[in-house]
Amino acid sequence: MALAAKSNILHEGLVPARKALELVLESAAPAEAELVPLAQAGGRVLAQDLSAKRTQPPFPASAMDGYAVRHTDLHDGETALAVIGEAAAGHPFAGEVVPGAAVRIFTGAPVPQGADTIIIQENTIRDGDTVRILKPAEKGRFVRPAGLDFTEGETLLKAASVINAQSLSLAASMNHAEIPIWKKPVIGVLATGDELVLPGNELAEGQILASNTFGVAAIARDAGGEVLDLGIARDTLDDLIARIGSALGKGADLIVTTGGASVGDHDLVKPAMEHFGFTFSFVKIAMRPGKPVMFGKAIISGKQRRFLGLAGNPVSSLVSSHIFMRPLIRLLGGYDAKTVEPVAGELEIALSENDEREDYLRATARRDGDGRLLVTPFMKQDSSMLATLSKADCLVIRPVRAPAALAGESVPVILLRDV
Repeated sequence: MALAAKSNILHEGLVPARKALELVLESAAPAEAELVPLAQAGGRVLAQDLSAKRTQPPFPASAMDGYAVRHTDLHDGETALAVIGEAAAGHPFAGEVVPGAAVRIFTGAPVPQGADTIIIQENTIRDGDTVRILKPAEKGRFVRPAGLDFTEGETLLKAASVINAQSLSLAASMNHAEIPIWKKPVIGVLATGDELVLPGNELAEGQILASNTFGVAAIARDAGGEVLDLGIARDTLDDLIARIGSALGKGADLIVTTGGASVGDHDLVKPAMEHFGFTFSFVKIAMRPGKPVMFGKAIISGKQRRFLGLAGNPVSSLVSSHIFMRPLIRLLGGYDAKTVEPVAGELEIALSENDEREDYLRATARRDGDGRLLVTPFMKQDSSMLATLSKADCLVIRPVRAPAALAGESVPVILLRDV
């Protein structure tokens, strides 16, 4: 009696959506860092702690325009001092402020040797080479001590932080021209199907426009991925293998396909991925839209590669991209994946009970005067309706066999944009 072939699918049957997400995100983490010029680092994730290469300010500096003086020279009334020079940013005074002397100084300039206080120019009257101090100041006034901001060797930016405008300026002040950043994950996006043609072409009988991959690629880029456009594969194993092999050869960390993820005679994506040694965590999910979603992994050229096969229906592929692909790319790029966590919303209409698949209902959302999130699912939820999805602000999650819900009840919601 012949033994049954061992399955290369870890979880057979319909996998719950939450379990599927756990499997997709399992062990996902950035793999490689690169040094990136500061001008290109904004919005990226720091790969390691960053320490200052210098002290800031590196010398006592003036915080105001005025005169650098010795505090011991100041009196309660007016004080007349001899102006012996000038100090400006980038042009320090080379001598020493001796008793009875002052140096004209400008903001950011080094405080000359011997001086310990700055008198702002509003409290002085200049008369040739003499300055009259009209109002004294406490010792050290308007002098920024060396190291006021930070000192050499101090760790100021922590690994895993997202680089923003403030941290870019700080890194520059720390004297870093380039910083270690997690590499963007490379995402190969491939449409499949003999019926597909690119927008702008005339359609023959039986053909449809390829729309899915434009949205999938946009979500991938927004999540922090670098997209490889793999075009449209014909319904042949050879064409699929050639395009997938090309993407893997270019270093793709994740291959995302749309269409061909079911079990029909023309659904060749799974055997094409098996050709490269991929094994699968699941091939079907108990969710709507997006039941025929596959996920697999393989080690190729010593590197972990991932595969996400999405349904061909436009709404299914985009909803699945938001739920599964986006958080995966975020983790691979060093970001967190908090965006997948649902928030609480309040129904504005009643909903009927749900069946054995978790539902992700496209819905509009708004805030009331108290800031509550109010959601209204669309009446028609067909997985081919892109016009409806484009109007949606969120996805309302209906768990498996959820009972009927009345208007006013709380439901979990995944926001697709800020509301």
